[in-house]
Amino acid sequence: MSNEAHVLEKSEDLPNVPLAPAPWDITGNGYIVAVWMPREVIDTNSFLPPDLAHTHRGRLALMMFVDYHESPCGAYKELLYIPGPLSFSSQRTRSITRCFVSTYDSVVNGRRNWGIPKDRADFRIYYGQDGVDRVRVQHQGHTFAEFAFQEKGPSTPFNAALIPRFLRTFGQHWEGHEYVYTPSATGQVQWATMLEARFDAAYFPDLSRGKVLAVIKARHFNMRFQPATITRIAAPFPGQIR
Repeated sequence: MSNEAHVLEKSEDLPNVPLAPAPWDITGNGYIVAVWMPREVIDTNSFLPPDLAHTHRGRLALMMFVDYHESPCGAYKELLYIPGPLSFSSQRTRSITRCFVSTYDSVVNGRRNWGIPKDRADFRIYYGQDGVDRVRVQHQGHTFAEFAFQEKGPSTPFNAALIPRFLRTFGQHWEGHEYVYTPSATGQVQWATMLEARFDAAYFPDLSRGKVLAVIKARHFNMRFQPATITRIAAPFPGQIR
């Protein structure tokens, strides 16, 4: 069993939406938060795929909040979590293990195209003119994530092509298949601060228990998600740990 062990809605229960196959070209703004997490949180509450949890290494985790303005399935909001690397069939790489988005169009297509374990949630965003942005995320009326950011300093151009490919490659296990994909991005980035954060660990890893190392605001970015390389996951040998 892989990432679908943790999603709130099974794929067969999702509504029918227009399909939007990869590649995707998307634009928007967002924040990336790097957090040094306690080992007990990583091991017990990172929503790791059961068949890959034993391969997890490291305590550096990433959270991303993104406000996508344009995409092939329309505008949507997203909150996601990326723990340390996991071992996939061809390489050790990072993986999105928890993800909430604001539309079912994104849920369905994100699962189909890249095996990302997306669920739908409601987002409330307050962009302050004082440079403070506040976000609240709810599922069926229950608030499970609240955080606030404040930008600081000047922005500078960014191109993900300058980052080694293996550092921006992701892997997912989803419904019996392995997905490997490498997004690319350009835009403007600047430093920011996380002013406050609260999470319900039943829905999302409790980042407030970790130490925030860095916060980056990405603005006016353009991202491209190429089609994933998809292979069927081989069944384990009898007695083999997965």
